[in-house]
Amino acid sequence: MRFALAGLSLLVLFASALITPLAAQSPDQMPYAALASTKFMTLPVLPSCMTISAQRGDPMKGAAVLLLKIKSGCIVPWHWHTANENLMMVSGTGKSEMSGGAHTMAMGDYLYLAGKEIHQFTCISSCLVFDVIDDAFDIHYVDKDGNEIPVEQALKTTAKPAAAKKP
Repeated sequence: MRFALAGLSLLVLFASALITPLAAQSPDQMPYAALASTKFMTLPVLPSCMTISAQRGDPMKGAAVLLLKIKSGCIVPWHWHTANENLMMVSGTGKSEMSGGAHTMAMGDYLYLAGKEIHQFTCISSCLVFDVIDDAFDIHYVDKDGNEIPVEQALKTTAKPAAAKKP
């Protein structure tokens, strides 16, 4: 519980910077977000090799559409969220792992993750992913036994080193 509160505190600190001007629009407005002008940022509760931008909604308060940019080799370690997630791979290739198996995701692929389902994500090659959440964002990292662990412990090894090239 204390790990969740610490992670939540860090997340709240950066909430205002995460929310784009689109979040301030009323629900009846049709938002437009050009990728070229989208501002991404890191969050202390996520691997530094992953950046995020709220495209619509306020993920600190409820449902939102998020755009995730994840570098090749980046790993988002085993974790779960309270909210359900709808993932759509825009570009790149990634691997989503759950207790029931793994899926390699490519451009156009969709994956639904139920709230509290433990999973991890590895970006194989420069990933751009839409993540539509139906409740406020939180993240709870777990060890191999499913026990919650501190953010710092979970994020120790979140990017695989690049493979050495042969001379």
